[in-house]
Amino acid sequence: MNSNSTDTPTDATLPLTVTLRADATPTTPALTLRPWREEDTAALVEGHRGTPADASASAPAMRTEAEGLRWVRHQRKSWATGARYAFAVLEKTERDGGEGRLLGHVVLKDAAPGRPTAEVGYWTAVPARGQGIAPRALETLTTWAFTTFAPTGLTHLRLLHQVTNPASCRVAEKTGYAFTAIVPASPPDYPADGHLHIRRADG
Repeated sequence: MNSNSTDTPTDATLPLTVTLRADATPTTPALTLRPWREEDTAALVEGHRGTPADASASAPAMRTEAEGLRWVRHQRKSWATGARYAFAVLEKTERDGGEGRLLGHVVLKDAAPGRPTAEVGYWTAVPARGQGIAPRALETLTTWAFTTFAPTGLTHLRLLHQVTNPASCRVAEKTGYAFTAIVPASPPDYPADGHLHIRRADG
C-alpha cells in the first residue's frame, strides 16, 4: 500500500484532497481511495442494485440518484467536520493511472487527535463482491488511520458487523481485526446481534 497523504493532523479535520492507493495483486487491480464526489452518484446507485431493501446502515440501499446524492453530500459534510472520513474505492486504470469503476467504500469514524479509539466500516459494490476488494481497501484505510492519528493518541480501531454477515467477519479476520465480543442488537440499523473486532496500533 502507498499513500500520498500521511500528514499528522493538528486539529479534527483533514482536507478533501487525501488520496490513498493500493498496488495491484496477481488477481486484483490497483485501487484508488479518495473522498466521495457528487459525480460518483450514478455509479454509487448502480453499484447498489441488488442490495436488500432492509440493508443495514453500513451498506445502505440506494434506489434513486436522489438518495445517492443525499448520501454523498452527507459523507462530504461529515468529512469537513471531522466526524467521518469516507473514501470511494475505485479501480485504478493501468493505461494512465486514472480512475476506473467504483468498487466499494471504506470509512474511518470518530477519529481525532487525542482520541484513543475510532471505528472503521466498509461495503463492496454488488458487482465487485467476492473479488477480495474489501480486505485490501480496509488494510489501506487501516494503515492510513494509524499513520495519521497514532502520533496524536490513536491506539486501536473498532470494527462492528452483524452476526448475520459472515463475509464481513472474514474481511475482519483477514485484516487483523481480532474478534473481541458480541454486541447486543440495536434496531433499526442493527436488528441482529453484532461482532466487535479490534485492531491495535502496536499489533
